[in-house]
Amino acid sequence: MDITTVTSYRFASSRGDLALAPGEKILAGGTWLMSEPQSEVTGFVDITRMGWPEIEVTDAGLRVAATCTIARFVAWSRGELDTPVPAGWHATGAIPDAAHALLMSFKVWNTATVGGNVCQSFTAAAMVSLLAALDGEAVIWTPDGGERRQPVADFVTGQAQNTLQPGEVLRALDVPAGAMRCRVSLHKMALAELGRSGIVVSGRRGDDGSTVVAVTASTLTPHVFRYPGVPDAAQLRADVTSPTDFFTDALGEADWRRAVTAVLAERVVADLMTEDVA
Repeated sequence: MDITTVTSYRFASSRGDLALAPGEKILAGGTWLMSEPQSEVTGFVDITRMGWPEIEVTDAGLRVAATCTIARFVAWSRGELDTPVPAGWHATGAIPDAAHALLMSFKVWNTATVGGNVCQSFTAAAMVSLLAALDGEAVIWTPDGGERRQPVADFVTGQAQNTLQPGEVLRALDVPAGAMRCRVSLHKMALAELGRSGIVVSGRRGDDGSTVVAVTASTLTPHVFRYPGVPDAAQLRADVTSPTDFFTDALGEADWRRAVTAVLAERVVADLMTEDVA
């Protein structure tokens, strides 16, 4: 759509260029920004020319640039980019599953960014679902030239709400190598076959037998539950249905979301007990 209030558009190529004038807004893929009126926005600052490597692999783990598109992230997970997927990083198999949980066409995949999906912070944000389960951290540049880090699960504070402060810019998403070596399962449910996710439950199991289960989309904020081993079915059900922010909207009642969350959590844990998950 035409954003008729915008009178300026500039590319940022250095950190100094990220200082925003009144009315300016950071843009990467812009798929949401261009989808509806932005009456308070008078200028866009495009960060796609910052030169950030889209995928970085180190001994510490995985870094995904905020400007990496969903399509390129999926392509990397499939071994289609120059940066190889390290042997034993089983969690990469869940990246396409998370991407498919997004309600978007392949054209949007090629423009929408991983960072944009996290910063938009919708309850059904599929990259949030994946990164919450993998203990992903948001690397945030602060306007004073510094940096702060925050778990993605804590970064999102509500529907389209997060902890970004004026002048801050999401630089990257980091995932520890230990989490990337885990087996991962992701299940989603929507009222319509091609509808926005009403519930997403993702989980991982480490070599030490520990289990992590993350609940998103059915609640206004991510909820992460940790167990030293395989959780007892009753305990798992009690935990994943305990959040107080299950919500009702046109795509589902809160009670439905709570009940289906329990079912999907059981399926995720069952998957993690087999050898054929990611």
